[in-house]
Amino acid sequence: MSELQPARGTHDLIGEEMRRFHQVASIARDIAAVYGFDEWITPIFEDTRVFARTLGETSDVVTKEMYTFEDRGGDSVTLRPEGTAGVCRALVTNGLTQSLPQKVFYAGPMFRYERPQKGRYRQFHQIGTELIGPAEPLADAEVVACGWAILQALGVASDIVLELNTLGDKDSRDAYRAALVGYFTDHRERLSKDSLMRLERNPLRILDSKDEGDRRIVAGAPTIEPYLTDAARGFWDKLRAHLAAFGVPFVENPRIVRGLDYYGHTAFEFVTAKLGAQGTVMAGGRYDGLVAEMGGPATPAVGWAAGIERLAMLLDAAPPAPAPVAVIPIGDAAEAKAVEILQALRAGGVRAEMAYRGNLKRRMERANKAGARAAVIVGADDLAAGHAQVKDLGTGAQSAVPFADIVSKLR
Repeated sequence: MSELQPARGTHDLIGEEMRRFHQVASIARDIAAVYGFDEWITPIFEDTRVFARTLGETSDVVTKEMYTFEDRGGDSVTLRPEGTAGVCRALVTNGLTQSLPQKVFYAGPMFRYERPQKGRYRQFHQIGTELIGPAEPLADAEVVACGWAILQALGVASDIVLELNTLGDKDSRDAYRAALVGYFTDHRERLSKDSLMRLERNPLRILDSKDEGDRRIVAGAPTIEPYLTDAARGFWDKLRAHLAAFGVPFVENPRIVRGLDYYGHTAFEFVTAKLGAQGTVMAGGRYDGLVAEMGGPATPAVGWAAGIERLAMLLDAAPPAPAPVAVIPIGDAAEAKAVEILQALRAGGVRAEMAYRGNLKRRMERANKAGARAAVIVGADDLAAGHAQVKDLGTGAQSAVPFADIVSKLR
Protein backbone atom coordinates (compact mmCIF):
# COMPACT_ATOMS: atom_id res chain seq x y z
CA MET A 1 0.00 0.00 0.00
CA SER A 2 1.35 3.42 -0.95
CA GLU A 3 2.44 5.73 1.86
CA LEU A 4 0.85 8.62 0.02
CA GLN A 5 -2.85 8.94 0.74
CA PRO A 6 -5.43 11.63 -0.08
CA ALA A 7 -5.26 14.57 2.33
CA ARG A 8 -7.73 14.26 5.21
CA GLY A 9 -11.19 15.32 4.14
CA THR A 10 -10.57 14.77 0.43
CA HIS A 11 -11.45 11.82 -1.77
CA ASP A 12 -11.04 10.48 -5.26
CA LEU A 13 -14.04 10.23 -7.57
CA ILE A 14 -13.68 6.99 -9.51
CA GLY A 15 -16.00 4.43 -11.07
CA GLU A 16 -19.50 4.23 -9.59
CA GLU A 17 -18.93 7.24 -7.35
CA MET A 18 -17.88 9.33 -10.34
CA ARG A 19 -20.94 8.23 -12.30
CA ARG A 20 -23.21 9.27 -9.42
CA PHE A 21 -21.42 12.62 -9.20
CA HIS A 22 -21.74 13.20 -12.95
CA GLN A 23 -25.42 12.28 -12.90
CA VAL A 24 -26.18 14.96 -10.29
CA ALA A 25 -24.14 17.68 -11.97
CA SER A 26 -25.38 17.00 -15.50
CA ILE A 27 -29.08 16.77 -14.56
CA ALA A 28 -28.80 19.95 -12.48
CA ARG A 29 -27.10 21.73 -15.37
CA ASP A 30 -29.84 20.63 -17.81
CA ILE A 31 -32.73 21.61 -15.52
CA ALA A 32 -31.18 24.97 -14.66
CA ALA A 33 -30.74 25.67 -18.38
CA VAL A 34 -34.44 25.16 -19.15
CA TYR A 35 -35.22 27.53 -16.26
CA GLY A 36 -33.10 30.14 -18.04
CA PHE A 37 -29.92 30.00 -15.94
CA ASP A 38 -26.56 30.47 -17.70
CA GLU A 39 -23.47 28.77 -16.30
CA TRP A 40 -20.62 30.86 -14.88
CA ILE A 41 -17.22 29.65 -13.72
CA THR A 42 -15.47 31.86 -11.18
CA PRO A 43 -11.94 31.37 -9.76
CA ILE A 44 -11.36 28.70 -7.14
CA PHE A 45 -9.44 31.24 -5.04
CA GLU A 46 -10.28 34.89 -4.43
CA ASP A 47 -9.02 37.90 -2.52
CA THR A 48 -9.76 36.97 1.12
CA ARG A 49 -11.91 40.09 1.49
CA VAL A 50 -14.48 38.62 -0.93
CA PHE A 51 -15.40 36.09 1.75
CA ALA A 52 -14.42 37.80 5.01
CA ARG A 53 -16.47 40.87 4.10
CA THR A 54 -19.52 39.01 2.83
CA LEU A 55 -19.80 35.93 5.05
CA GLY A 56 -19.39 37.90 8.26
CA GLU A 57 -16.30 38.25 10.44
CA THR A 58 -17.98 36.22 13.22
CA SER A 59 -19.33 33.39 11.07
CA ASP A 60 -17.98 29.88 11.61
CA VAL A 61 -16.82 29.76 8.00
CA VAL A 62 -14.63 32.84 8.38
CA THR A 63 -13.36 32.23 11.92
CA LYS A 64 -12.79 28.48 11.75
CA GLU A 65 -13.09 26.96 8.30
CA MET A 66 -11.49 29.04 5.55
CA TYR A 67 -8.32 27.94 3.78
CA THR A 68 -6.53 31.31 3.79
CA PHE A 69 -2.87 31.94 2.99
CA GLU A 70 -0.49 34.56 1.66
CA ASP A 71 0.71 33.97 -1.86
CA ARG A 72 4.28 34.69 -2.95
CA GLY A 73 3.37 38.30 -3.62
CA GLY A 74 2.18 38.78 -0.05
CA ASP A 75 -1.52 38.97 -0.95
CA SER A 76 -4.05 37.17 1.25
CA VAL A 77 -6.07 34.73 -0.83
CA THR A 78 -8.70 32.16 0.17
CA LEU A 79 -9.89 28.96 -1.46
CA ARG A 80 -13.59 29.57 -1.98
CA PRO A 81 -15.76 28.11 0.82
CA GLU A 82 -18.98 28.77 -1.14
CA GLY A 83 -20.08 30.02 -4.54
CA THR A 84 -22.39 33.00 -4.04
CA ALA A 85 -19.78 35.57 -3.02
CA GLY A 86 -17.67 34.86 -6.10
CA VAL A 87 -20.68 35.18 -8.39
CA CYS A 88 -21.59 38.56 -6.88
CA ARG A 89 -17.97 39.71 -7.15
CA ALA A 90 -17.95 38.64 -10.82
CA LEU A 91 -21.20 40.53 -11.44
CA VAL A 92 -19.61 43.78 -10.17
CA THR A 93 -16.17 43.19 -11.71
CA ASN A 94 -17.62 42.56 -15.16
CA GLY A 95 -19.99 45.55 -15.09
CA LEU A 96 -23.13 43.43 -15.20
CA THR A 97 -25.09 45.35 -12.58
CA GLN A 98 -26.51 47.38 -15.47
CA SER A 99 -27.62 44.23 -17.31
CA LEU A 100 -30.15 42.71 -14.94
CA PRO A 101 -31.63 40.27 -14.33
CA GLN A 102 -28.79 37.77 -14.39
CA LYS A 103 -29.64 34.10 -13.87
CA VAL A 104 -26.52 32.17 -12.93
CA PHE A 105 -25.83 28.46 -12.48
CA TYR A 106 -22.50 27.19 -11.15
CA ALA A 107 -20.90 23.86 -10.32
CA GLY A 108 -17.50 23.21 -8.83
CA PRO A 109 -15.24 22.51 -5.85
CA MET A 110 -15.41 24.39 -2.53
CA PHE A 111 -13.05 24.17 0.46
CA ARG A 112 -13.70 24.28 4.21
CA TYR A 113 -11.50 23.13 7.05
CA GLU A 114 -14.04 21.24 9.13
CA ARG A 115 -14.34 17.80 10.66
CA PRO A 116 -14.97 15.30 7.85
CA GLN A 117 -18.18 13.32 8.24
CA LYS A 118 -20.68 11.43 6.13
CA GLY A 119 -21.04 13.24 2.81
CA ARG A 120 -19.02 16.24 4.05
CA TYR A 121 -15.44 16.79 2.96
CA ARG A 122 -12.83 19.52 3.19
CA GLN A 123 -12.84 19.66 -0.58
CA PHE A 124 -16.44 19.20 -1.64
CA HIS A 125 -18.49 20.17 -4.67
CA GLN A 126 -21.60 22.27 -5.04
CA ILE A 127 -24.17 23.18 -7.62
CA GLY A 128 -26.01 26.46 -7.18
CA THR A 129 -28.26 29.05 -8.76
CA GLU A 130 -28.40 32.82 -8.27
CA LEU A 131 -31.19 35.05 -9.62
CA ILE A 132 -29.87 38.60 -9.40
CA GLY A 133 -32.00 41.69 -9.99
CA PRO A 134 -35.67 40.98 -9.24
CA ALA A 135 -37.05 41.97 -5.83
CA GLU A 136 -40.42 40.24 -6.26
CA PRO A 137 -41.37 37.08 -4.33
CA LEU A 138 -42.10 35.38 -7.66
CA ALA A 139 -38.32 35.28 -8.22
CA ASP A 140 -37.82 33.47 -4.91
CA ALA A 141 -40.50 30.96 -5.85
CA GLU A 142 -38.93 30.31 -9.25
CA VAL A 143 -35.50 29.68 -7.72
CA VAL A 144 -37.02 27.23 -5.22
CA ALA A 145 -39.04 25.57 -8.00
CA CYS A 146 -35.88 25.07 -10.05
CA GLY A 147 -34.24 23.32 -7.08
CA TRP A 148 -37.31 21.15 -6.57
CA ALA A 149 -37.34 20.23 -10.27
CA ILE A 150 -33.71 19.09 -10.01
CA LEU A 151 -34.50 16.91 -7.00
CA GLN A 152 -37.46 15.42 -8.87
CA ALA A 153 -35.37 14.74 -11.98
CA LEU A 154 -32.78 12.98 -9.82
CA GLY A 155 -35.53 10.77 -8.38
CA VAL A 156 -34.82 11.79 -4.76
CA ALA A 157 -37.67 14.24 -4.08
CA SER A 158 -39.80 11.66 -2.25
CA ASP A 159 -37.16 11.53 0.52
CA ILE A 160 -36.82 15.32 0.85
CA VAL A 161 -38.89 18.01 2.57
CA LEU A 162 -38.71 21.74 1.83
CA GLU A 163 -38.59 23.75 5.05
CA LEU A 164 -39.41 27.44 4.60
CA ASN A 165 -39.14 30.56 6.71
CA THR A 166 -39.26 34.34 6.40
CA LEU A 167 -36.68 36.71 7.86
CA GLY A 168 -38.84 39.72 7.04
CA ASP A 169 -37.54 43.12 5.97
CA LYS A 170 -35.04 45.27 7.88
CA ASP A 171 -37.64 46.80 10.21
CA SER A 172 -38.99 43.33 10.99
CA ARG A 173 -35.51 41.99 11.73
CA ASP A 174 -34.57 44.98 13.89
CA ALA A 175 -37.64 44.43 16.08
CA TYR A 176 -37.07 40.67 16.14
CA ARG A 177 -33.37 41.10 16.95
CA ALA A 178 -34.28 43.25 19.97
CA ALA A 179 -36.71 40.57 21.18
CA LEU A 180 -34.04 37.86 20.79
CA VAL A 181 -31.46 39.91 22.66
CA GLY A 182 -33.91 40.29 25.54
CA TYR A 183 -34.74 36.57 25.57
CA PHE A 184 -31.17 35.26 25.28
CA THR A 185 -29.83 37.80 27.78
CA ASP A 186 -32.15 36.24 30.36
CA HIS A 187 -30.49 32.86 29.59
CA ARG A 188 -26.93 34.01 28.99
CA GLU A 189 -25.47 31.96 31.87
CA ARG A 190 -26.42 28.78 29.98
CA LEU A 191 -25.34 29.88 26.48
CA SER A 192 -22.26 28.42 24.81
CA LYS A 193 -19.16 30.57 24.32
CA ASP A 194 -19.90 30.94 20.59
CA SER A 195 -23.48 31.99 21.26
CA LEU A 196 -22.37 34.58 23.83
CA MET A 197 -20.26 36.17 21.06
CA ARG A 198 -23.23 36.02 18.70
CA LEU A 199 -25.47 37.63 21.29
CA GLU A 200 -23.32 40.76 21.08
CA ARG A 201 -22.95 40.81 17.29
CA ASN A 202 -25.70 38.83 15.57
CA PRO A 203 -28.25 37.13 17.85
CA LEU A 204 -30.16 35.55 14.93
CA ARG A 205 -27.25 33.15 14.47
CA ILE A 206 -27.90 31.65 17.91
CA LEU A 207 -31.04 30.11 16.38
CA ASP A 208 -28.74 28.05 14.14
CA SER A 209 -26.45 26.83 16.95
CA LYS A 210 -25.59 23.12 16.94
CA ASP A 211 -24.74 23.12 20.67
CA GLU A 212 -27.24 20.93 22.54
CA GLY A 213 -27.52 23.34 25.46
CA ASP A 214 -28.15 26.24 23.09
CA ARG A 215 -30.76 24.24 21.23
CA ARG A 216 -32.76 23.68 24.43
CA ILE A 217 -32.77 27.44 25.03
CA VAL A 218 -33.62 28.18 21.40
CA ALA A 219 -36.70 25.95 21.64
CA GLY A 220 -38.39 28.61 23.78
CA ALA A 221 -37.18 31.66 21.83
CA PRO A 222 -39.72 33.97 20.15
CA THR A 223 -40.40 33.58 16.41
CA ILE A 224 -40.34 36.42 13.89
CA GLU A 225 -44.03 36.17 12.98
CA PRO A 226 -45.32 38.75 15.53
CA TYR A 227 -42.65 41.24 14.42
CA LEU A 228 -43.33 41.21 10.67
CA THR A 229 -44.24 44.55 9.11
CA ASP A 230 -47.24 44.67 6.79
CA ALA A 231 -44.89 44.77 3.78
CA ALA A 232 -42.92 41.76 5.00
CA ARG A 233 -46.09 39.82 5.75
CA GLY A 234 -47.37 40.59 2.24
CA PHE A 235 -44.11 39.27 0.72
CA TRP A 236 -44.38 36.10 2.83
CA ASP A 237 -47.99 35.51 1.79
CA LYS A 238 -47.18 35.98 -1.91
CA LEU A 239 -44.18 33.65 -1.74
CA ARG A 240 -46.29 30.82 -0.31
CA ALA A 241 -49.01 31.42 -2.90
CA HIS A 242 -46.44 31.35 -5.73
CA LEU A 243 -44.91 28.10 -4.47
CA ALA A 244 -48.36 26.56 -4.47
CA ALA A 245 -48.79 27.71 -8.09
CA PHE A 246 -45.45 26.10 -9.00
CA GLY A 247 -46.61 22.89 -7.31
CA VAL A 248 -43.81 22.89 -4.72
CA PRO A 249 -44.83 21.39 -1.34
CA PHE A 250 -43.30 22.87 1.82
CA VAL A 251 -43.56 23.05 5.59
CA GLU A 252 -42.89 26.18 7.63
CA ASN A 253 -39.94 26.13 10.03
CA PRO A 254 -39.45 29.38 11.99
CA ARG A 255 -35.97 28.31 13.15
CA ILE A 256 -34.33 28.46 9.71
CA VAL A 257 -32.12 31.55 9.61
CA ARG A 258 -29.55 33.23 7.46
CA GLY A 259 -27.87 35.24 10.17
CA LEU A 260 -26.09 37.92 8.12
CA ASP A 261 -27.42 41.42 7.74
CA TYR A 262 -27.85 41.28 3.98
CA TYR A 263 -30.17 38.26 4.16
CA GLY A 264 -33.88 38.98 4.32
CA HIS A 265 -37.32 37.60 3.56
CA THR A 266 -36.93 34.06 2.20
CA ALA A 267 -34.85 31.37 3.90
CA PHE A 268 -35.24 27.69 3.04
CA GLU A 269 -33.67 24.25 3.31
CA PHE A 270 -34.37 20.99 1.51
CA VAL A 271 -33.77 18.31 4.16
CA THR A 272 -33.75 14.52 4.31
CA ALA A 273 -33.69 11.94 7.07
CA LYS A 274 -31.60 9.54 4.97
CA LEU A 275 -28.21 11.12 5.68
CA GLY A 276 -28.18 11.21 9.47
CA ALA A 277 -28.16 14.35 11.59
CA GLN A 278 -26.64 16.54 8.87
CA GLY A 279 -29.71 16.26 6.66
CA THR A 280 -29.66 19.47 4.60
CA VAL A 281 -28.97 18.78 0.91
CA MET A 282 -29.92 22.16 -0.62
CA ALA A 283 -30.36 25.54 1.06
CA GLY A 284 -30.69 29.19 0.18
CA GLY A 285 -32.47 32.46 0.61
CA ARG A 286 -32.77 36.10 -0.39
CA TYR A 287 -29.66 38.28 0.06
CA ASP A 288 -30.50 41.77 -1.16
CA GLY A 289 -27.41 43.41 0.39
CA LEU A 290 -24.60 41.19 -0.90
CA VAL A 291 -23.88 42.93 -4.23
CA ALA A 292 -23.59 46.25 -2.40
CA GLU A 293 -21.07 44.63 -0.02
CA MET A 294 -18.96 43.93 -3.13
CA GLY A 295 -18.96 47.60 -4.08
CA GLY A 296 -21.87 47.45 -6.50
CA PRO A 297 -25.25 49.19 -6.24
CA ALA A 298 -28.01 47.90 -3.98
CA THR A 299 -29.22 44.86 -5.93
CA PRO A 300 -31.85 42.28 -4.94
CA ALA A 301 -30.86 38.62 -5.30
CA VAL A 302 -31.95 35.14 -4.28
CA GLY A 303 -30.33 31.73 -4.69
CA TRP A 304 -29.44 28.33 -3.31
CA ALA A 305 -26.55 25.87 -3.17
CA ALA A 306 -26.49 22.07 -2.89
CA GLY A 307 -23.78 19.54 -2.15
CA ILE A 308 -23.17 17.22 -5.09
CA GLU A 309 -21.70 14.44 -2.93
CA ARG A 310 -24.69 14.45 -0.58
CA LEU A 311 -27.21 14.38 -3.43
CA ALA A 312 -25.23 11.58 -5.09
CA MET A 313 -25.56 9.49 -1.93
CA LEU A 314 -29.35 9.71 -2.22
CA LEU A 315 -29.51 8.19 -5.71
CA ASP A 316 -31.09 4.74 -5.60
CA ALA A 317 -28.52 3.33 -7.98
CA ALA A 318 -25.48 4.58 -9.82
CA PRO A 319 -25.94 5.05 -13.56
CA PRO A 320 -24.49 2.01 -15.33
CA ALA A 321 -21.04 2.27 -16.83
CA PRO A 322 -21.40 2.85 -20.57
CA ALA A 323 -20.99 -0.44 -22.43
CA PRO A 324 -18.46 -0.18 -25.26
CA VAL A 325 -18.19 -1.99 -28.57
CA ALA A 326 -14.98 -4.02 -28.86
CA VAL A 327 -13.22 -3.97 -32.24
CA ILE A 328 -11.06 -7.06 -32.72
CA PRO A 329 -8.69 -7.51 -35.67
CA ILE A 330 -7.34 -10.96 -36.48
CA GLY A 331 -3.88 -10.65 -38.00
CA ASP A 332 -1.77 -7.66 -39.03
CA ALA A 333 -3.57 -7.18 -42.34
CA ALA A 334 -6.89 -6.51 -40.59
CA GLU A 335 -5.52 -4.00 -38.06
CA ALA A 336 -5.67 -0.95 -40.32
CA LYS A 337 -9.30 -1.68 -41.23
CA ALA A 338 -10.10 -2.26 -37.55
CA VAL A 339 -8.73 1.19 -36.69
CA GLU A 340 -10.87 2.69 -39.46
CA ILE A 341 -13.98 0.97 -38.02
CA LEU A 342 -12.99 2.04 -34.51
CA GLN A 343 -12.84 5.71 -35.50
CA ALA A 344 -16.03 5.51 -37.56
CA LEU A 345 -17.90 4.15 -34.53
CA ARG A 346 -16.53 6.93 -32.31
CA ALA A 347 -17.42 9.57 -34.89
CA GLY A 348 -20.93 8.14 -34.87
CA GLY A 349 -21.22 8.55 -31.10
CA VAL A 350 -20.58 4.89 -30.23
CA ARG A 351 -18.15 4.19 -27.39
CA ALA A 352 -15.59 1.82 -28.93
CA GLU A 353 -12.33 0.27 -27.78
CA MET A 354 -9.68 -2.03 -29.21
CA ALA A 355 -7.15 -4.17 -27.35
CA TYR A 356 -3.60 -3.57 -28.48
CA ARG A 357 -2.42 -7.18 -28.58
CA GLY A 358 -3.44 -10.81 -28.10
CA ASN A 359 -5.09 -13.56 -30.09
CA LEU A 360 -8.84 -13.75 -30.74
CA LYS A 361 -9.57 -15.66 -27.52
CA ARG A 362 -7.55 -13.26 -25.36
CA ARG A 363 -9.16 -10.19 -26.94
CA MET A 364 -12.66 -11.62 -26.53
CA GLU A 365 -11.94 -12.27 -22.85
CA ARG A 366 -10.89 -8.64 -22.45
CA ALA A 367 -14.03 -7.46 -24.24
CA ASN A 368 -16.25 -9.42 -21.86
CA LYS A 369 -14.29 -8.22 -18.83
CA ALA A 370 -14.75 -4.61 -20.00
CA GLY A 371 -18.53 -5.15 -20.20
CA ALA A 372 -18.67 -4.73 -23.97
CA ARG A 373 -22.12 -5.11 -25.49
CA ALA A 374 -20.86 -6.23 -28.91
CA ALA A 375 -17.71 -7.23 -30.72
CA VAL A 376 -16.74 -6.32 -34.28
CA ILE A 377 -14.35 -9.01 -35.54
CA VAL A 378 -12.30 -8.46 -38.71
CA GLY A 379 -10.16 -11.21 -40.25
CA ALA A 380 -8.49 -11.74 -43.62
CA ASP A 381 -11.59 -13.41 -45.09
CA ASP A 382 -13.78 -10.54 -43.87
CA LEU A 383 -11.49 -8.00 -45.52
CA ALA A 384 -11.81 -9.81 -48.82
CA ALA A 385 -15.61 -10.04 -48.49
CA GLY A 386 -16.07 -6.36 -47.45
CA HIS A 387 -17.75 -7.08 -44.14
CA ALA A 388 -17.07 -7.75 -40.45
CA GLN A 389 -18.50 -10.25 -38.01
CA VAL A 390 -20.68 -8.42 -35.45
CA LYS A 391 -21.36 -10.47 -32.34
CA ASP A 392 -23.92 -9.52 -29.68
CA LEU A 393 -22.12 -10.39 -26.44
CA GLY A 394 -25.39 -10.54 -24.54
CA THR A 395 -27.16 -13.11 -26.71
CA GLY A 396 -24.20 -14.63 -28.55
CA ALA A 397 -25.86 -13.97 -31.93
CA GLN A 398 -23.38 -13.21 -34.73
CA SER A 399 -23.85 -11.98 -38.29
CA ALA A 400 -21.80 -10.57 -41.16
CA VAL A 401 -22.37 -6.83 -41.58
CA PRO A 402 -20.99 -4.76 -44.50
CA PHE A 403 -18.37 -2.26 -43.36
CA ALA A 404 -20.59 0.67 -44.43
CA ASP A 405 -23.47 -0.52 -42.18
CA ILE A 406 -21.56 -1.22 -38.94
CA VAL A 407 -22.09 2.20 -37.38
CA SER A 408 -25.82 2.32 -38.08
CA LYS A 409 -26.27 -1.20 -36.70
CA LEU A 410 -24.47 -0.45 -33.46
CA ARG A 411 -25.47 3.15 -32.86
